[in-house]
Amino acid sequence: MHKKILVVDDEKNMRWALRKALEKEKYVVYEASNGKEAIEKFNSCNPNLVLLDLKMPAMDGLEALKKIKVLNEEVPIIMITAHGTMETAIEAMKIGALDYISKPFEVEELKVTIQKALGFGALKEELNYLREELEHTTGKQIIGASNQLKNVMDMVERVSKTNATVLILGESGTGKELIANAIHYSSDRKAAPYVKINCGAIPENLIESELFGYEKGAFTGAATRKIGKFERANGGTIFLDEVGELDLGMQVKLLRVLQEKEIERIGGTQPIKIDVRVVAATNRDLFSMVEEGRFREDLYYRLNVIPIQLPPLRERKEDIPLLVNYFLEKFSQEVGKGKIMLEDGVAEKLLQYQWKGNIRELENVIERMVILSDGNKITVNNLPKEILVAEIREEFLLPENGLFMEDLEKNLILQALERTDYNQTKAAQLLGISRHTLIYRMEKYSIKK
Repeated sequence: MHKKILVVDDEKNMRWALRKALEKEKYVVYEASNGKEAIEKFNSCNPNLVLLDLKMPAMDGLEALKKIKVLNEEVPIIMITAHGTMETAIEAMKIGALDYISKPFEVEELKVTIQKALGFGALKEELNYLREELEHTTGKQIIGASNQLKNVMDMVERVSKTNATVLILGESGTGKELIANAIHYSSDRKAAPYVKINCGAIPENLIESELFGYEKGAFTGAATRKIGKFERANGGTIFLDEVGELDLGMQVKLLRVLQEKEIERIGGTQPIKIDVRVVAATNRDLFSMVEEGRFREDLYYRLNVIPIQLPPLRERKEDIPLLVNYFLEKFSQEVGKGKIMLEDGVAEKLLQYQWKGNIRELENVIERMVILSDGNKITVNNLPKEILVAEIREEFLLPENGLFMEDLEKNLILQALERTDYNQTKAAQLLGISRHTLIYRMEKYSIKK
């Protein structure tokens, strides 16, 4: 894609000379004869770089520079200065101009200055990419060796080399965002922008402006133009998390983007072509929502080009020990503890638990146990109550002929006391009751050590 350059100069001959020189270098050139016209052209053509003369009628270069920086802080701007305007050029650099070039100048000098400026913009994009890549590779890895996870990663490898829209399905906490990250960072777009948005976390009245942006004056409070998420992701990938939370009105607008490959800012009059790879995710059953009329069928099929179903953690239990070891190491380092081990029986209970919150729940449980553990060993007493209660529910089934609740309660109290060597505080924790309640019930059932 050829870079776009906006040339702003009140001298017609200068604009003509710059256009001819830059078009030979395969740049797309736009022209403006003063600062006011420059703002209008900038809004319409969204250039990659601006060549801006300092001395112009209607609106001078400094004023135009300030207004362009409000519209787009990142765009590189090169000031064109004349003899005796050096101090003004330095002032422009302080405001935000990237560089300046003094008249008269050689065409080759201008070309080098432009290349450096565009290279600087590319470097900023690369740094942003590297920051996200670092985040991706440190502390946010995909852990597991189960066949289910291998099948998912095989699918990721196959689809990442395409531009196909992907729909990631799975329960909350299964790692849908990590899979979206893997798709982007394994694709040819990995050096381009990667923009994420949680559709369920933004109020309905704000989601359109977040996705598509708005023009200055589009509504009360719109003091400047805002670039939306789709436009920021141009050339790269946008991740629409919790896409099932979009209302029907936004679904129509998203469908148009997927069909036409263009967006329109709120208050805008011209469609803007975009090249964005869409990855969406949801923990909802979109097919059922379609049948109920809560999700558009045409949008469902647009999103569901390549579906990737993530299995819940309870269906790939062989991955639990790997995840436990990973989180143990991670959180022990964070809290400054040495290597932390699990006491006999703890790992078994972690395997038996159903993990309705999936990997996110497992991560939270390990972090809590590491923080609350004494020394470098996690014991059964460090296990959260919900895991112990779940174990009791699985072990005890109501007999066909029923039972006496008091006998069951007494039996459980005895088990808890024996397991903790009659430590009343620890036994109460195992039972999920207070120590005073335990003492009362011990007296009720005449239980003594």
